[in-house]
Amino acid sequence: MNRIHRIAKAMVVLAACAGTTVALAQADEARAKKIVGGVCFVCHGMEGESSSEVFPRLAGQHWEYIAKQLENFKSGKRKSTAMADMVAKLTPDEMVALGKFFEKQKVEAEPPKDADLAGMGKYIYLHGNKYSGLAACASCHGPEAKGTSALPRLAGQHATYTETQLKQFHQRERTNDNAVMHAIVSKMTPLEMAAVAEYLSGK
Repeated sequence: MNRIHRIAKAMVVLAACAGTTVALAQADEARAKKIVGGVCFVCHGMEGESSSEVFPRLAGQHWEYIAKQLENFKSGKRKSTAMADMVAKLTPDEMVALGKFFEKQKVEAEPPKDADLAGMGKYIYLHGNKYSGLAACASCHGPEAKGTSALPRLAGQHATYTETQLKQFHQRERTNDNAVMHAIVSKMTPLEMAAVAEYLSGK
């Protein structure tokens, strides 16, 4: 009987903990929605779909990556006057909550606007360029461009935004996540950057 009692007591404790976890998650999501509705939606949309190709789609992006970028904007490690102002008052917990909110949103990929350019981008993304020594993007970001908790999801991202980021890495204007990316993009031509970005937009 004592053993049964201990098991029953443990189950009650676990149920209580689970209920608390769910309640906290719901509170975090509610807080994230409030922040998105007050600030983020203007550029990134209410569900991370983005209002313009110059702003990144956040829907489906890994929450760890989003939280890291927000922290980098706040600390100045990643330069952006606009984003620095937006994140100035965010706490680390709010950054995580925002990341988890956007990660849950549905990714709406669209066909590439230039199929021929996308075809070239597909080859570069999957195989690189042996003549210039350019490594395949897929070797880090994965064959489906879905990334990891440490690397961004690139699939479905706006071509204009992706191309801009590649150019910023190349010109050393983007100052975070730069060790590997600077080396990679230094071997990319402007055409290859545009092609890879076009391909990824339709993934």
